[in-house]
Amino acid sequence: MRHHDNQRLAGLDTLRACAILLVLMSHYASFVSRGPTFGVLGQVGWAGVDLFFVLSGYLIGNQLLAPVALGEAPGLTTFFARRLLRTLPNYYAVLAVYLLFPQAPFAGSGAAPLWQFLTFTQNFGLAYGQTFTHSWSLCIEEQFYVVLPLAVLALARTRSLRLAWCVLLGAIALGMTVRGMAWLRHGHHFQAAEVYYASACRFDELLPGVALAMLKHFHRARFTSLLRHANALLAAGLAGAVGLLACMHRMLPGEFAVTAFGFSLVAMSFALLVGAALAPHCLLNRVRIPGAASLALWSYAVYLVHKPVFMALRAPLGRLGIDPEAPAAILAVMGLGILGGWLLYRLVETPCMRLRARWFPASPAAPGAAPAPAIAPFARPGA
Repeated sequence: MRHHDNQRLAGLDTLRACAILLVLMSHYASFVSRGPTFGVLGQVGWAGVDLFFVLSGYLIGNQLLAPVALGEAPGLTTFFARRLLRTLPNYYAVLAVYLLFPQAPFAGSGAAPLWQFLTFTQNFGLAYGQTFTHSWSLCIEEQFYVVLPLAVLALARTRSLRLAWCVLLGAIALGMTVRGMAWLRHGHHFQAAEVYYASACRFDELLPGVALAMLKHFHRARFTSLLRHANALLAAGLAGAVGLLACMHRMLPGEFAVTAFGFSLVAMSFALLVGAALAPHCLLNRVRIPGAASLALWSYAVYLVHKPVFMALRAPLGRLGIDPEAPAAILAVMGLGILGGWLLYRLVETPCMRLRARWFPASPAAPGAAPAPAIAPFARPGA
């Protein structure tokens, strides 16, 4: 969900822009118009977060696995410093607004303790309608940023690529199992905190992105072969995502199949889209959508800001007698949500990114350099 470099792929930016637009439509329908403003797109807009998860899984997996593939240890000090400078300033700026104005229209019915917000653990026990609930997805990602580096270090020392794949696939299966068990315990009456916001139920959605990074660095021939068929991957990913989301929309949200398998399968379909976007000749890279690159660049800030903006504007629309489903109202409110994100991006994120570039610059290996391995690379199966 959060990536910043000087060589952005247009296809990945298009996917980021689509992800944030889905979230905006979903939250507008839920918190402003309270109706089917965008039809099915608004009702399945929650999947925008799932797309962000897959993008984050690939981008973070790529950063951690690239040095391991060269026999080097990941630079975890720099990795964590760069991650924290990327995520914390925007997040804490928005959190401060919530804390300073606890009675504001955008505040929720209650709030987790401050220590949970400061440690990205408020998704544990989070209930629908509480303050800053949309930060649950940031909790999942921040926790993942701790778990994945440790797992990479541990698995790299085993030198077993087969074991790494088994752990990854086992973790996806574990996510399905935990969600399935929640359904078996509570049936249709499970609560969002037990599945939707829970770390153990959502980690597996980042793993298809990590699988792409593993293919890229440890199965290069197969990865290159896949990229040759990028447009077929794109078609398959779109068909899979549309088909699965249509099925999940028609079925009751509490059905066992939706609860246990739906989230993982949607993430796998999104991974096909991300894989397609890595090929320069893919339509996602060749067809440039005006504004997509900018919206992608601001997407993290927009994600944080849009919901309080939406909720703050809901009451004024009612007092003024403005129909929230009128096109002008939709454009105005969503535009203000994006504008708020842009301001956060310019005033907080951009200065912090400059500091990050100065204090913790990305340090790709010099061309032709061959440093002594600090850690053994994964051995291919059968090696």
